[in-house]
Amino acid sequence: MAERIDFSQRALLEEQMDGPCSYEELRQCLRDLAWVNRLTRAHRPIMQWLEEVAHTQSERDRPLRIVDFGCGYGDMLRRIERWAGRRGVAVELIGVDVNANAIRAAREATPASSRIVWINGDVYAGAAGGDLDVVTVSGVLHHLAEPEIIRFLQWAEQTARVGWCIVDLHRKPVPYKVFNVIMRGGWWHPYIRPDGLTSIRRSFLAEDWERMCSAAGVDASAVEIREHKPARLCVRRLKAA
Repeated sequence: MAERIDFSQRALLEEQMDGPCSYEELRQCLRDLAWVNRLTRAHRPIMQWLEEVAHTQSERDRPLRIVDFGCGYGDMLRRIERWAGRRGVAVELIGVDVNANAIRAAREATPASSRIVWINGDVYAGAAGGDLDVVTVSGVLHHLAEPEIIRFLQWAEQTARVGWCIVDLHRKPVPYKVFNVIMRGGWWHPYIRPDGLTSIRRSFLAEDWERMCSAAGVDASAVEIREHKPARLCVRRLKAA
């Protein structure tokens, strides 16, 4: 049986909060994290990459099947769904998280008219099926050990027919200092600031991603690593049409 890797937002919260958290507390934290993502334009790198994907796949005769792992509150997929509607791109969107409460929060935050499928399941256990075009993951991998990240890169490369896109934090001192100041406001959940600072300290530089991609057997010439301000690195792989 494949080893389970916990992409759960609840697990990440409990890691920082030194114990279990209630569903209500989890939901509030995820809401606040969604606002942080919006304020820091965390979704922009994936949206820009998807524009390139849509261009290369313009002649396809079936929907683009996109899976977001560690989807948490689901704000990434809701944005993709709005983009696809405006752009006229046929998509099938699937959010996967191993924690049932994260999936519950994502469902509750999603309009009834949405066609996003939310799945509580393991990233490697085929929860989304093997028929995948695009794999995305945002703001999760810095919580994993390097061997686990390498394993995920291998899996994404083997599974995604069209390509994969990873967005994570960029380990730089200026974003750390700025985040430390602006997150002191009492309107944020108290978890947000310490988790964000810990996450920046645990995140990566471009050379880290180059090393991990190489260890995963992914051709360096096929991977593009881009800095996106503030404080994001995007690791992108778009396969030939």
